[in-house]
Amino acid sequence: MNTAASGFEPRVFSGIQPSGNVHLGNYLGAIKRFVAVQDSYNCVYCVVDLHAVTVWQDPDVLRQKTREVTAAFLAAGIDPAKHIVFNQSQVKEHAELAWLFNCVARMGWLSRMTQFKDKAGKNRENVSVGLFAYPDLMAADILAYRATLVPVGEDQKQHLELARDIAQKFNMDFAEQIDRLGLGVGADKTFFPLPEPLITGAGTRVMSLRDGSKKMSSSDASDLSRLNLTDDADELAKKVRKAKTDPAPLPDTLEELAERPEARNLINIYAGLADETPQKVLSEFAGAEFSTFKPALADLAVQTLSPITQEMRRLMDDTDHVDAVLRDGAERARVLAAPVLRDVKAIFGFVS
Repeated sequence: MNTAASGFEPRVFSGIQPSGNVHLGNYLGAIKRFVAVQDSYNCVYCVVDLHAVTVWQDPDVLRQKTREVTAAFLAAGIDPAKHIVFNQSQVKEHAELAWLFNCVARMGWLSRMTQFKDKAGKNRENVSVGLFAYPDLMAADILAYRATLVPVGEDQKQHLELARDIAQKFNMDFAEQIDRLGLGVGADKTFFPLPEPLITGAGTRVMSLRDGSKKMSSSDASDLSRLNLTDDADELAKKVRKAKTDPAPLPDTLEELAERPEARNLINIYAGLADETPQKVLSEFAGAEFSTFKPALADLAVQTLSPITQEMRRLMDDTDHVDAVLRDGAERARVLAAPVLRDVKAIFGFVS
């Protein structure tokens, strides 16, 4: 979809869950990309705390992690004056629109979501309804702002497709009502845009430092599996030094890394931190042992992440400022989301 031609204002939406430590995967896969696009688009960045509670959260920890993710946004360079930064639970339109989308989406669509299958596992009869309906809330997050572009990783592409399916079904089911109320946009007179993935440079899928076949995750029992944005320089260097590798030296080409997941992961991490291609990194270190490469990667990680860590710590000591950023962002978010929800209610036929 060409958003300019469709009549919808180009707008970026994305969010991060406050359900664990903010780590390198969050930074390279999301936050760094958020910063990169803010000079080109109007952006709405959300701490998605409603998503977090699809599984049980300690309330005090949730509050802390919500502020921590916000601090990471700000420390990495997101400008909350130019763009909207807020936490999801302060904007009620997300939850209301999600319920309406529960009535648009089909059970079969949600049943095919691979992330639900992965998270629920064999315990699917005992997980929360919220975990099953999670993608409908994600669609509401995006479409409440009529966002046209969403920075997503590989694991979220299916959810973005569902958001497009919901938008398209709503536009089709209520086409006559949308037209009668004069709420259509562009030549097609649709109400919701079909949001597209926003790709910014080479994708960075950061894997565990202990197992190159698994994604880096805050839920991993081993803290050595990830580089947290709250780690100090010594902790970063120690974790890189202890990262799992293999005995062979680094090769010349990416093809030779195909069966070496831990080595490939460290090369990708270096490339992401240095804003270089993995092939360029290999060309620089071809033939080197990990005893040479790891110290270089540790130095780069410390050089890149330590300033962010220091600023995050300063912000976490000033929770009044962080909370003020979230309140201001929520007020500005509601200015955009409230009219969309009002119109959706009118399209559904609710009496106001």
